[in-house]
Amino acid sequence: MKVSTRGRYALRMLLELASRRGEGFVSLKTVAEKQGISKQYLEQIVALLHTSDIIRAERGKQGGYMLAKDPAVCTVGQVLRVTEGGIAPVDCLEGNPNPCPKADVCATLPMWAGLGKVIADYLDGVTLQDMLDRRGGHGSGNYTI
Repeated sequence: MKVSTRGRYALRMLLELASRRGEGFVSLKTVAEKQGISKQYLEQIVALLHTSDIIRAERGKQGGYMLAKDPAVCTVGQVLRVTEGGIAPVDCLEGNPNPCPKADVCATLPMWAGLGKVIADYLDGVTLQDMLDRRGGHGSGNYTI
């Protein structure tokens, strides 16, 4: 699995919002400037995160974005599933049941499934708060992912 810029930038945006938790809504312009990411690109990411209830949005002069839930319960796995469309190492593991006509006889499928479980367990075990804590955690900063 290779994480795209969309997934990496979504995590950076969410870390920025998490570091500003308690400050209210944060403008997309502020996030873009702090993270060095195009505002237009963040607008695409925001649409995905908002429809998945990862962030809340508020319009108007005092509007912007904030996390919809505590950073201690928002996992990297959740974010990457939204932004990447899944985290399975091979396409045939994305469907349930497996859509591959050779799934019953595929000698490599168990290995891919095992790798997928390791990836999912790891990414689902890392929260935004974990990442903030590892960085020193408080205040806004540039989070490189």
